[in-house]
Amino acid sequence: MTDASDRPSPLIEVHADAAVLATAVAGELLNRIADAQAAGHVPDIGLTGGTIADAIHREVARLAPASGVDWGAVQFWFGDERFVPADSPERNAGQARAAFLDEVRAMRVHEMPASDESESAEAAATSYSETVRAEGHGDFDVLMLGVGPDGHIASLFPDHAGLGVTDAIAAAVHDSPKPPADRVTLTFEALNRAQSVWFLASGEAKADAVRRGLAEDGSVAETPARGVRGNAETVWFLDTAAASLI
Repeated sequence: MTDASDRPSPLIEVHADAAVLATAVAGELLNRIADAQAAGHVPDIGLTGGTIADAIHREVARLAPASGVDWGAVQFWFGDERFVPADSPERNAGQARAAFLDEVRAMRVHEMPASDESESAEAAATSYSETVRAEGHGDFDVLMLGVGPDGHIASLFPDHAGLGVTDAIAAAVHDSPKPPADRVTLTFEALNRAQSVWFLASGEAKADAVRRGLAEDGSVAETPARGVRGNAETVWFLDTAAASLI
């Protein structure tokens, strides 16, 4: 696993509630994309799933018309995906498309292969790895990661075999403790190729995971969120409930 301990210490940004948090993150994301494009760069953005991510995505759609972002010149990726059919409502990609990608007419959206598009989760992981190598710019400008109540990120779960995958961009996950059982995830090595890592957490149920993720000591095996940091910055975007134990 890539050692992220020598990177800048995490920053913490706390907002009053989930709605305020979503608006703040959406606005900052649009600013980052616009700034990158103004500098002549095509940004690579890593998306996540979950309730707070969905709220952020909808705020991006609402704020997009005034942002000045050229949506045809942004590359979108996914940190993980459920290995289910392409039209399944469980797909992170489908949720992101419904919330904002289709509305802003994003053109460079790199979805992980679905179960009706690939013979296995392993084949899907290989295919996505090849896409990252062919189309990616080497790292993420911004990588957003939801944090589960158990401290998992992407589909990297506590004490799960996927935590130990090395020399790979994406990996298959089986027997996931959170259904569905079969998934595809970016590995720690891929996730740590990010300039900015933004952890997103809302609600009291996430408070203990946030505490463990930010504690001075603790293991990545117990709290996988401890295993990722950005090269330039790591920010934990929280609401007051998620931040209640720090």
